[in-house]
Amino acid sequence: MIIEHKIELLSPAKNLECGIAAIDHGADAVYIGAPKFGARASAGNSIEDIAQLVDYAHLFNARIYVTLNTILTDNELTETEQLIWELYRTHVDALIVQDMGITRLNFPPIPLHASTQMDNRTPEKVRFLADAGFKQVVLARELSLDEIKNIHEACPDVPLEVFVHGALCVSFSGQCYASQACFGRSANRGECAQFCRLPFNLIDADGKEIMHEKHLLSLKDMNQLDLLEQLMDAGATSFKIEGRLKDVDYVKNVTAAYRQKLDAIFQRRKEYRKTSSGTSTYSFKPDLSKSFNRGFTHYFLEGRQPDIVQFNTPKAMGEEMGRVKEVKGNCITVAGVKAFHNGDGLCYIDNESKLQGFRVNKVEQNKLFLLSKECMPRPGTMLFRNFDAEFSEMLNKRSAERKISISWRLNETPNGFSLTAIDEDNNKATLSFSYEKQLAQKPQLENIIKQLSKLGNTPFTNNQVADEQGSIVVNYFIPSSLLSEWRRQVIDELTKVRRDNYPQEVADWKQTNHPYPQDSLSYLGNVMNQQARAFYTDHGVTKIEDAFEKKPVDEAVVMFCKHCLRYSMGWCPNKQQGKSPYHEPYNLQSLNGRRFRLVFDCKKCEMKVVKIDMKHN
Repeated sequence: MIIEHKIELLSPAKNLECGIAAIDHGADAVYIGAPKFGARASAGNSIEDIAQLVDYAHLFNARIYVTLNTILTDNELTETEQLIWELYRTHVDALIVQDMGITRLNFPPIPLHASTQMDNRTPEKVRFLADAGFKQVVLARELSLDEIKNIHEACPDVPLEVFVHGALCVSFSGQCYASQACFGRSANRGECAQFCRLPFNLIDADGKEIMHEKHLLSLKDMNQLDLLEQLMDAGATSFKIEGRLKDVDYVKNVTAAYRQKLDAIFQRRKEYRKTSSGTSTYSFKPDLSKSFNRGFTHYFLEGRQPDIVQFNTPKAMGEEMGRVKEVKGNCITVAGVKAFHNGDGLCYIDNESKLQGFRVNKVEQNKLFLLSKECMPRPGTMLFRNFDAEFSEMLNKRSAERKISISWRLNETPNGFSLTAIDEDNNKATLSFSYEKQLAQKPQLENIIKQLSKLGNTPFTNNQVADEQGSIVVNYFIPSSLLSEWRRQVIDELTKVRRDNYPQEVADWKQTNHPYPQDSLSYLGNVMNQQARAFYTDHGVTKIEDAFEKKPVDEAVVMFCKHCLRYSMGWCPNKQQGKSPYHEPYNLQSLNGRRFRLVFDCKKCEMKVVKIDMKHN
């Protein structure tokens, strides 16, 4: 007997349009921002839009998770409690939260998921959160397959959510205070200023410049498409696509790519299956290289890798297209096999290692005509396409359709006929219709199948038409108009049955007092309010510092990074042979003069970024 493991594809939604597109393109679940208190402050949504998305998703047994994952002030707790009740009434499936103070509010039996902002890296932390009542835990992005496997083996009953695609934070999530320290904008309060995407100079202890105006903290984007099966085998159950600020074409393309890959794995590995219903079909071929990306990396899933950073630019590079062969006037000839399109956006790295870009006006085979001679690349330059005009045009149209398979049963009754629809989840709707039977003069099977298969804009598609013995009533004449009306009524009833039978999870939340893995919390605990403080006190924490946002710390570590600049330069004393010709400590210097000391913790294999001279910068 095969034990089935359910695997969830979790897509982002900036708004209602993106959420519906994610469902149509194959998502098992969607996460979307609440009106307030989400980790992307600019991606909030109204209660009405969330309710509409829930209604649409639940028809396909897809789930909706709402992000409430900022840390909260005491003054915000009452409003947060009211908001949770409003969300509960829309029937959302879970809230993704960071602030433990939420667990002490008077809130409804709605499941809570532990945000990656909680810095979930160890089996002890995951076990604690599950025992505290959290139904799913979002793991840190930096974990390897072995670390995920260890957590799963220690906590086999806990659903583990992992990021598989999209932008990467260079600091452990929830442990980044650079934006707050430099700009007064807290990442833990949904207002990250993307400090890590800025250019810096790298300076040694003697004041020598090692690197000039490079994006030294800017990571490539994650892409685990070819490692999904390994993640499943390690124990991950929910695969999360990052991107609550991304547009709808990104959501469509990336969701479709991961849906197709997962379904191909499920065909081979019968022990795994998806968590929602329906099958998506597409009018385009998904291609991850055509959506916004800074280049791709597996990050630390297979251990430390040298190619996780993109020093030259934090912007999208796109797909490699070929090298410039010749430049004449405003015409560029490209050596390569990929096809260009009118309106494509191309870019390249110039001789000063700066990103340059231009739009193609007209294409004639491998000749590209530009509107002006500005930003013309030199011969030999590699071109990248970061906007594919033809692909974008396809995605701007309706690009996917999701349908639930149903079977029909048409049976004779004493007073007429009964019509039954059974969907792929074994939901059933049967209606009986009185009708004076008339013997048919010719076989009716073809017309009955034709009329019952006209499912049009409904979420259903026909699989089979038969009676309970596998045949169908063909001896009687039933007008096409009547069959169509019966079909419509049964479909309406089946839709209602599906909604009524939706497996809404209910959480029986209880206060707990099992010991927290640590007995003291520094500002890294992100304790912003008295309810959060009380939570940790109840769980055995004896020393609790205020959150950084509440009480900034001079000379504080503002970033804790698995990314290591010493390793990127080839100077790691443990893993590489190269030796630095420069003297430590190294400093990052921003273009406005702020300085940050780099501290290398080789025991933990981490790099810390310390903001210095806080009082003067």
